[in-house]
Order: sequence, then structure tokens, then C-alpha cells
Amino acid sequence: MLDIAEVAEKTGLAPSALRFYEKKGLLASSGRNGLRRTYEQEVLHRLELINCARRAGFSIAEIRRFLGATPADAAVRARMAEKVAELDEDIARLQRMRHSLQHASTCTHEPLVECPEFKQALAT
Repeated sequence: MLDIAEVAEKTGLAPSALRFYEKKGLLASSGRNGLRRTYEQEVLHRLELINCARRAGFSIAEIRRFLGATPADAAVRARMAEKVAELDEDIARLQRMRHSLQHASTCTHEPLVECPEFKQALAT
């Protein structure tokens, strides 16, 4: 068992964030140790998934639906497929930006953002 302070320390999340996630139905505490909430070790994996989903642009409501989804949940599965397409677009955009920044880090054009190669990499 981990208490809320241990989970917060291991994940870098504030205890208030853990309580918020619990209130929104993303987490469940396994009980209390005195006044502190306690969690099973598995909560760390769930929080990794939640953090990854949040960074990928999922809303709290989408994450809640995703966490409770079954193979028969057609609406959630359709949203997952839409999200894959959105993430593919984000990945392509980020790769273009990475390539542009790699070029700009060694470019001598003034100003850097006006470099034709920099602009081309962003537009591709």
C-alpha cells in the first residue's frame, strides 16, 4: 500500500491532483491510513496512463470513458480511432518542427526563421 504522499512523490503530482482524479472517477483509493488516502501499487501505472493521455490531449471525460471501455463500447473505440488520426497529425507537425530546429541550430542565415530551408521544413 502507498499513501497519498508516497504516490505524489513517486509521480510528481500534487496530492490535490490525486484527489481531483479520484473525484472525477479516474482513480480509486483502497482505504485510509489514519487521515491519509491509501492506494494499491497499481495506481502508479494508471497515473502513467492518465499523464500520457493528458499530454496527448485527452480530456478528463475522455480518459474516464477510456478507462472503463470494453471491446463492445463502439463509441469509445470510434473516438480512439479519431484520436489516432489526430496524434498522427501532431507527430508529423512535431517532426517538422524538430527538423527545422535542427537546421536552425547550425544555420547562418539572418534571421534564422527566414532561412528557406527552415521554412521548407516547416511547410512540408
